[in-house]
Amino acid sequence: MGDTILQMRSITKTFPGVVALDDVNLTVARGEIHAICGENGAGKSTLMKVLSGVHPHGTYSGEIIFDNQPATFGSITDSEHLGIVIIHQELALSPHMSIAENIFLVNERKGVLGFIDWNRTNAEAQELMTRVGLDENPTTLISQIGVGKQQLVEIAKALYKDVKLLILDEPTAALNDDDSEHLLGLIRQLKAQGITCIMISHKLGEIAEIADTTTIIRDGKTIETIDMGEPDATQDRIIRGMVGRSLENRFPERDVPIGEERLRVEGWSVNHPTQAGRRIVENASFNVRAGEVVGIAGLMGAGRTELAMSLFGKSYGRFAGGQMYLNGKNVHLNSPSDAIAAGLAYATEDRKRYGLNLIEDIRINITSAGLSRLTTATWINSDEELQVAENYRKDMRIKTPSVLHPIGKLSGGNQQKVVLSKWLFTDPQILILDEPTRGIDVGAKYEIYNLINQMVAQGKAVVVISSELPELLGVCDRIYTLSFGRITGELPVSEATQENLMKLMTIEKDEVR
Repeated sequence: MGDTILQMRSITKTFPGVVALDDVNLTVARGEIHAICGENGAGKSTLMKVLSGVHPHGTYSGEIIFDNQPATFGSITDSEHLGIVIIHQELALSPHMSIAENIFLVNERKGVLGFIDWNRTNAEAQELMTRVGLDENPTTLISQIGVGKQQLVEIAKALYKDVKLLILDEPTAALNDDDSEHLLGLIRQLKAQGITCIMISHKLGEIAEIADTTTIIRDGKTIETIDMGEPDATQDRIIRGMVGRSLENRFPERDVPIGEERLRVEGWSVNHPTQAGRRIVENASFNVRAGEVVGIAGLMGAGRTELAMSLFGKSYGRFAGGQMYLNGKNVHLNSPSDAIAAGLAYATEDRKRYGLNLIEDIRINITSAGLSRLTTATWINSDEELQVAENYRKDMRIKTPSVLHPIGKLSGGNQQKVVLSKWLFTDPQILILDEPTRGIDVGAKYEIYNLINQMVAQGKAVVVISSELPELLGVCDRIYTLSFGRITGELPVSEATQENLMKLMTIEKDEVR
């Protein structure tokens, strides 16, 4: 792999009330794939923001040596000039512009008289798209392609900038298995071309598969750097470094008696919100009982989220038929307010878009869905609101200096804990969790699994939607499979395997009955 391309020495970065990085050291060899692991809030993204100039020189202590030269970056533009390009977990693309326009944004390909040369723009974009394996027309709008392809657009932008060191922050967190595998293959190709990659990821299987070296950060400190070719470079070793303890069983045991039926759905059908005649959910029927965790498995586009949102007060699409029963009573929930009042809660898969108000503080986000519990006449009891938020901060172990801290400043795992706190405060009887552990680390996952166990122990019913089959097999009592908007199977977890679930999830549309 050759010589060293990057050294970060004694990096310390503080925010008001928080030491985000404490004397962190990182050494990356030229041409390697270097993974960085750690729990949410450990400081991984902050370290990369220091490296890329998002946090400029002068706002931290320590030094950066890049390509054998001291580096001081005042902005992200400075780091890009040296060939360091970062792709954040939240992609920086304009949805209403084309692929080509996004690739050359601020670097437009101009012709005579300074006007944009669209033929040149599209032709050069096509060359870059071919390099990353993106089979689309360069004039296609970003809003018309999926997240996996948007990641490829970001990498095409990096190649245009003559990248030497590519930083990828949770690149596969929102991707399905096929898109993830394609992206990992592309990273290997970039390595073969001599491009060094730093990858932040919570998916330990991917790290074991692709990384040459892994550095573990915990509580803002460097724990160790592992040569992934060593015999003891196991996922268990990485977990011990991340969480400071061994997780013998990644899914906590649960022994809860299953009681009466809490939720039953019969013949549920939903049409697309704008495309007339397009059925998204077709005749779906399932149930979940008190003390039970039921999983819903399906490939991307199978209709999992659409089903969940439509149940939560018809938040998605055009209702086309079906019945819902809560505790044996037929109910008609025509709004999220109706659903909350009836004891149903839905934690969305897209916490930043639908689950949180990112410009408000933690306190307001926790209490927002249950404000009626804090109001007297037209007044909100602000003291009680603050106490409620503080109690959840302690119980959920949300890492923050204060519940008055902006929610947008928290790590993904801590944001997810706020989302769950918000819904627990409404005291639901049925809680639908849509991708509850997406983009969070193994330690935070374990905490959420424990929370699920606590909820069902209280007699609540939980529905878990997840793209990770091992997760469903680890936390559920029964699993339903969904394909093309239809329920294709139901298996007790004792009989379920990844193979038989995948077989049910991939039933073709014309085979679904």
